[in-house]
Amino acid sequence: MGEIVLEDRQYREATVKGEAERARTPVPESARFDEASGRIVVDFTNGAAFMVPARSIQGLENATAAQLAQVELLGETGLHWESLDVDFTIAGLMNGIFGTAKFMDAQRRGGQSRSTAKVEASRANGAKGGRPRKNG
Repeated sequence: MGEIVLEDRQYREATVKGEAERARTPVPESARFDEASGRIVVDFTNGAAFMVPARSIQGLENATAAQLAQVELLGETGLHWESLDVDFTIAGLMNGIFGTAKFMDAQRRGGQSRSTAKVEASRANGAKGGRPRKNG
């Protein structure tokens, strides 16, 4: 395969185009764990923020608050927890990708389980008249 050679003009044009695109794109400037809400918060340069439940992320389910607080920005695209050896892209989290397909399927199915205890609790609630009616 041949070597690609850029002229100075092409390099300058590409650089200007890249800088203009970057100026329009929100860039992550910080990441932190908000213990009160249990969420990882990513703040962007445009004032926007993204939050995700920390323990919904594969590898963080059983992490301590101190471990979750060690979140670091990985460049401008990722989050990293050194002590847990966990990395995620911000774009992936924003698209609802919190782990492997197997992990996410198990998370989804967890709320759909039909254990004996769950069935009994549902029947007990039904005996009390069910869900309260909304006023309005």
